[in-house]
Amino acid sequence: MGDRVTISVIKADVGGLVGHTIVHPRLLERCHEHLAGTDLLVDYHVTAVGDDINLILTHRHGTDSSEIHQLAWETFEAATEEAKALKLYGAGQDLLADAFSGNIKGMGPGIAEMEIEERGREPFIVFMAYKTEPGAWNLPLYKMFADPFNTAGLVIDPNMHDGFIFEVHDLQEAKKVRFSCPEDIYDMLVFIGAPARYVIHSVYRKDGDDAGDIAAQASTQRLSLIAGRYVGKDDPVMIVRCQSGLPAVGEAVEAFAFPHLVGGWMRGSHNGPLMPVGRADATPTRFDGPPRVMALGFQLAHGKLVGPQDMFADVSFDPAREEANRIAGYLRRMGPFEPHRLPLDEMEYTTLPQVVERLRDRFEPIED
Repeated sequence: MGDRVTISVIKADVGGLVGHTIVHPRLLERCHEHLAGTDLLVDYHVTAVGDDINLILTHRHGTDSSEIHQLAWETFEAATEEAKALKLYGAGQDLLADAFSGNIKGMGPGIAEMEIEERGREPFIVFMAYKTEPGAWNLPLYKMFADPFNTAGLVIDPNMHDGFIFEVHDLQEAKKVRFSCPEDIYDMLVFIGAPARYVIHSVYRKDGDDAGDIAAQASTQRLSLIAGRYVGKDDPVMIVRCQSGLPAVGEAVEAFAFPHLVGGWMRGSHNGPLMPVGRADATPTRFDGPPRVMALGFQLAHGKLVGPQDMFADVSFDPAREEANRIAGYLRRMGPFEPHRLPLDEMEYTTLPQVVERLRDRFEPIED
């Protein structure tokens, strides 16, 4: 076993080039410059999905470190300065506070982080989604850690055979509950099948010498619930550890071979298929989508990031992309009608309530 190391993945939209399409290279350069000038980190990698900047950081300061969170905040502020100079769309959009207040959670950026004891071999994958919400991870995480049709190790590997613990968060009531699977699968599905409200926050090893160790961590921040209005989609991130009693790398990415429907897409108001893409194709334009997910694989070596490997830049995911495009075409033909448009209870934090309020006085009682 190795040293304790923390992996922090922190993302923010601080300005897009041509609407929401991509991050301008100068913003990424500013992030590199800012992170390279600190001694707080062991290593880092900067990437982007759509117009979101994603910072992948390794360090020794544990989770919820005010120093690391402040570093990320200041990095996004530096990128925002560049975005404003270039007059990019939505400059500083995800920075909902005027100044850093000790913890980046609740301030706009999304974050997933875990502190681990580095194993002799430590592969992990960072999944980054665009134009969707945290509940987009529910089905893939269920497949990875609870579905033997996806993850053969649940049947074959004695170190996985007893299952995993899922921590699920209720985003409306700010409560959490743990489910022990497989015995609690049916109970858990009652909740995670409603991903707009209930989201899988983390997954833990269940039995053996490594019981309690974290296996996966997802961001669960909802921008609309933080701001009280629609300010952009959440675009969640997720860290998944692999191999040696955990899902194999191939089992983890297999969970995305089916482009399931997720909420988000145009104006955060539509359902669409989650398309797995390589870095080169993480630049959505059609109706600002359809929603994308990119996956970068790394090996840890004494806290250093070895990689990345672009996991979805693989021709075997071409059928998933083709299916996603067919689904997107079908849904687009429905225009403003549900189920392409989100149901009304999920539109509460979009701009639709402003339209409804303007027309309120035109409604009259129905007389029998």
